[in-house]
Amino acid sequence: MIHIKLDDSNLKSFVSDEEINAFQNDIHKSHQALQNKTGKGNDFLGWVNLPSEIDESLIAKIEANANAISSMAEIYVVIGIGGSYLGARAVVEALQHNFAALKKDSKHPLIIYAGQNLSEDYLSDLLEILDQKDYALTVISKSGTTTEPAVAFRILKNHLEKKYGKENAKHRIIAITDHSKGALKKLADDEGYQTYVVPDDVGGRFSVLTPVGLLPIAVAGFDIRKLIEGAKNMQLHLSASSDITTNIASQYAALRNALYKKGKTIEIMVNFQPNLFYLTEWWKQLYGESEGKENKGIFPAGVGFTTDLHSMGQYIQEGLRNIFETVLSIDNPNHQLDVPFEKENLDGLNFIAGKRINEVNKMAELGTCIAHVDGGVPNIRISLPEINAYNLGELIYFYEYACGLSGYVLDVNPFDQPGVEAYKNNMFALLGKPGFEKQTEMIKKRL
Repeated sequence: MIHIKLDDSNLKSFVSDEEINAFQNDIHKSHQALQNKTGKGNDFLGWVNLPSEIDESLIAKIEANANAISSMAEIYVVIGIGGSYLGARAVVEALQHNFAALKKDSKHPLIIYAGQNLSEDYLSDLLEILDQKDYALTVISKSGTTTEPAVAFRILKNHLEKKYGKENAKHRIIAITDHSKGALKKLADDEGYQTYVVPDDVGGRFSVLTPVGLLPIAVAGFDIRKLIEGAKNMQLHLSASSDITTNIASQYAALRNALYKKGKTIEIMVNFQPNLFYLTEWWKQLYGESEGKENKGIFPAGVGFTTDLHSMGQYIQEGLRNIFETVLSIDNPNHQLDVPFEKENLDGLNFIAGKRINEVNKMAELGTCIAHVDGGVPNIRISLPEINAYNLGELIYFYEYACGLSGYVLDVNPFDQPGVEAYKNNMFALLGKPGFEKQTEMIKKRL
């Protein structure tokens, strides 16, 4: 039995059962294409069976490396962009203390990220901190030439070698890259870095359950075995049938596409827990990069409530009616805190005195859903009993599988990202990269 539940009762006034069930045949074909690896982009379907195929020796190696890093470093820098860091960050930030950076008693390094932007101030501030702390790093890139992480790695590698000496520095660097080719693989071999492999058949945004995600999560002190176990349980559940009534990934994919067909072109991921912010960011990349092709696709957006009810709430309630919401709801928090009684009651809140904060949050969630449905916004609710490694494993695989199904229903290749190259080519031309002379000339004429 899986822990995740999906509730579509708030869609009944927007889309009929017949309109949803009309996608069953397409969903079944998509399910077969994923299971048999016969669909578009089938050379990147290694993630489908990944949870049940992860080798024990790999898990043990990751755990051993995580312990070694914890013994030498106060800070662990993860260098990567897109899928090379978002999955790990989503899990780490969901599981860690909300104020982990301020905790003094942690037995594990604080995870910090680099290579996900080109901000000079960000990198300068990071170096200032690393001057004062013992640290180690992992650089994640299949090619080793992606601009943002490559720039960050150049800078941090240089800093690490100056701080510890070249021989000692190499024991503080782990490269996660291609098994046999690419600039980073060559550098790792030349310098003697320990390495892990990014599987050839697993794309970046589907790589959370490879060393790309597992190593940073383990270094942060979380149970990667439970994460894998949850994903494996979801894999077994979803592989059994494509039936919309029993397979929640099939149901979610059908619901999304039925709403899309009715003009709901924007899906807003909603959560009521701040530590799920980066899970939303991971989901946005997963669906945006997978479905946004050939002038098709649902635009993935995200809000954190109740915070964004005081900013985006107005638009969601009364703006253009081309949106639907998917609420990621957590049944039980990990702590208990009650609203205190105040004799003066100047804020007028004694009517909730003695209630748990979570009860107040839940009523905010329910009240928001009712208001938005009344305002013409369809609402899907996905719920977890609590936030833990096992449930996150289930959730990650659920979203990945539903994404594959939904992309195939749209008749696009969900596993490539050709549009990402456009900005890179323009940037290279503007920076005068050799081989881009014609593009440079053309852009200068436009400017």
